Amino acid sequence: MSELMVLDSIAQIHRWMRRGAASHPLVAVIRHCHLPAVDPSMRFRSELYMISLKGSVSGSMGYGRSRYDFEAGTMTFFAPGQVMQAHTMDANFDTEGWSVAFHPDLIRRHPLGKRINQFSFFGYEVNEALHLSEAERRSMSELVDKIERELNQAIDRHTQHLLCSNIELMLDYCHRYYDRQFYTRTNQSDELVQRFESLLRDYFDQKRMLDQGLPSVAYCAESLAISANYLGDLLKKETGLNAREHIHQHVIERAKTALLGTSHSISQVAYDLGFDYPAHFTKLFKNQTGMSPSEFRKH
Repeated sequence: MSELMVLDSIAQIHRWMRRGAASHPLVAVIRHCHLPAVDPSMRFRSELYMISLKGSVSGSMGYGRSRYDFEAGTMTFFAPGQVMQAHTMDANFDTEGWSVAFHPDLIRRHPLGKRINQFSFFGYEVNEALHLSEAERRSMSELVDKIERELNQAIDRHTQHLLCSNIELMLDYCHRYYDRQFYTRTNQSDELVQRFESLLRDYFDQKRMLDQGLPSVAYCAESLAISANYLGDLLKKETGLNAREHIHQHVIERAKTALLGTSHSISQVAYDLGFDYPAHFTKLFKNQTGMSPSEFRKH
């Protein structure tokens, strides 16, 4: 098993980089050209949020079970508790790359603390990285420069708000850029939607729900080799429905066919679709259609 380094504070990152004392205990800007040499077998678990731009270097990074070959101008996002592994990163030559690391305590009393879970790309896999245009890359680097200038000033009562606000602005822009990426990769997105719909059809046609129950978002995402967050966001952009809503829609269409095409009881229809409890089926059906299964059958 490769060595695991836990990065649980800004101070620890500074010690690892052999830098002086941190100018702020909860946030740091890390220029990749200053990173120490990294053993390719070393794994990192960060207890911090990290926003990273790969600048002028190519290489690969492991994350979860995925390995991603990246090029200049890609951004990745890591939430506390995630594990990373560098394979072939010549970070010392990445003169334009940077990372912004911040502890969850930084944002707890700021509105960003309540919004952070809305930025679902923190749950994406590395192979779902954000690819920036040159103009987008400049915008991100300008915000990082502002954060770094703020860190180089004496801490006062405005510091935390300004740091949090600039980080929040970065994340809002990245949300916009991901929207652009979804739309500009229409062919890939269409293919993924089709694969997702085919996956649902096969799941029910092969009657897997009898043994495994209703398909979960996690199951669908794993079967498609993407993260659950990425699947949900892409479907939302393409169809207006998230992954769970798609699954429910598919189940209800199957239920309508069974209700009108068979004489099975409501309970039997529910069991045949993978529900453990008929009451759960009835509740979902009514929420989706505005009427109960028995009302629909008589309608």
